[in-house]
Amino acid sequence: MRVLISGSHGLVGRALVKSLTQNGDEVVRLVRKEPAFGEAEVEWHPNQGLIDSEHLNKLDAVVHLAGESIASGRWTDEKKKQIHESRVKGTELLSKSLARLPQPPATFVCASAIGYYGDRGDEVLSEQSSPGSDFLAQVCIDWEKATIPASEQGIRVVSTRFGIILDAHGGALAQMLPPFRLGAGGRIGTGKQWMSWIVLDDVVGALRYVLGNKSVAGPVNFVAPNPVTNGEFTKTLGHALSRPTFFPIPAFGVRLAFGEMADALLLASARVKPAVLNACGYSFKFSELKDALSHLLKK
Repeated sequence: MRVLISGSHGLVGRALVKSLTQNGDEVVRLVRKEPAFGEAEVEWHPNQGLIDSEHLNKLDAVVHLAGESIASGRWTDEKKKQIHESRVKGTELLSKSLARLPQPPATFVCASAIGYYGDRGDEVLSEQSSPGSDFLAQVCIDWEKATIPASEQGIRVVSTRFGIILDAHGGALAQMLPPFRLGAGGRIGTGKQWMSWIVLDDVVGALRYVLGNKSVAGPVNFVAPNPVTNGEFTKTLGHALSRPTFFPIPAFGVRLAFGEMADALLLASARVKPAVLNACGYSFKFSELKDALSHLLKK
């Protein structure tokens, strides 16, 4: 396949590019600079509504992963605007540009997140569940709606609702490891909030699976089949590192440190199941957290 990828230098993008390239697929990067000589790159500037549409032809698929980080810095009004616009504006621009092509790609895979569901306690959530009502939920709703121009043109659109992506060298787990290795880890708040996780290996595996499976369309939860509570996650990570986990962080302390972001990312509960991936036959490499952490910490 010839695949265009935005966000190709992020955690998921780097791993996907490596996997596709090793498989013999051709990767074209969507970049916010003038393409380097001899490189397979297409220039775009989503904030200005600019994209080099002439070089979007002859693509089999597009994977859109770009977006402002939600986990860096407090959520000021300006930060929230950047989070929203970086996802919605970029997706709208790309979706409309692909729809106008004389030969559009067959498939458009666009990132989303399980933040779509909001804070739902112990409720078991599938792709058919209703959305939440907080800031992140609204971002995800608007993000997924921005793909409509592509789907109306007959492009198969897949919205990948990513859970907590685990990798020892990036993302949430990499940030957790230093304090846990020092024996200073502990549950957050009550520890009863559900964490729906997925190993980076399975993110890449599932992305390649939906790229090649023409029957998959619409929202797809990218989470492992067995979510855990924060308390269970804490205990399992401590055991994997052979370290105690006696230092819980009270909810008020997390809110004091991170503001609104604390409630959305650290204290919210989302018990999400990968109903679509299970139904279409994707085989997870890691379904149990214990096995996943053992694999990741050996890397």
